[in-house]
Amino acid sequence: MKVFIDSADLDEIRQAFAWGVCDGVTTNPSLVKKAVDRRKAAGEKLNMKEYITQILKVAEGTPVSLEVTELSAEGMIAQGKKLFAMFNPVAENVNIKIPVNPAMKNEDISHFDGIIATSTLADEGIPVNCTLIFTPEQALLAAKAGAAYVSPFAGRIDDLLRKRAGIQFGKSDYFPADGLVQKDALLEDNGIISGIDLVRQCVDVLEMYEFDTEVIAASLRNPRQAREAALVGAHIATLPFSVIRDMLKHEKTFEGIDLFTKDIVPEYVEMLK
Repeated sequence: MKVFIDSADLDEIRQAFAWGVCDGVTTNPSLVKKAVDRRKAAGEKLNMKEYITQILKVAEGTPVSLEVTELSAEGMIAQGKKLFAMFNPVAENVNIKIPVNPAMKNEDISHFDGIIATSTLADEGIPVNCTLIFTPEQALLAAKAGAAYVSPFAGRIDDLLRKRAGIQFGKSDYFPADGLVQKDALLEDNGIISGIDLVRQCVDVLEMYEFDTEVIAASLRNPRQAREAALVGAHIATLPFSVIRDMLKHEKTFEGIDLFTKDIVPEYVEMLK
């Protein structure tokens, strides 16, 4: 499973690549704005275009997803083309994030505008990361439209199931991959029993029909979810910096290193000088 960092913080992105475990970047306009504003407040002189260019250079050789803000097919296609033309020459690693269904119950926007935009951009050789996937059927239609990636939002499904059941929870709290029973009933959203179950079903459908589209397990909140995304066959997990950092932590590892350092043989160390 490939690991993308879900961040616009340039220091975090640099560190993730320096660790040698990062295979790409996902970000969005609000994260970029916050990162730029922090640097401006610290005295740096830069704008969003310059900042995005820096991210692309750090991630050279790996995909970076940049997001549109329009909701109509025409608007998303125009923005997608402009983003690709503006930024892909930097390191030839730009992907365009398109929402699978931008309608928001808006009758002026078709539920298929995201699919139309995905298909149009893909036909022009622009790789698309189709986002806000909450059902396998959404992933299927995005793949049929030519999306290079589909991003099921696992954590948000877990949030939805808990909210419907009136369960209090913290954002990073673990939700069981095999579901949660409340009042003798298994919580579910139209047959989806957890965010990881959503990822699994998306992988199963796309692999069954041999699509080239890769599944990005998104909105993952803790290392255990990252593990479970790998176990259900996600091609990619996009993770916050804190989750990537915490994936190496275990109390017995710390204990072992403590015992190791107490048992160092001076003669052995001297031999290696």
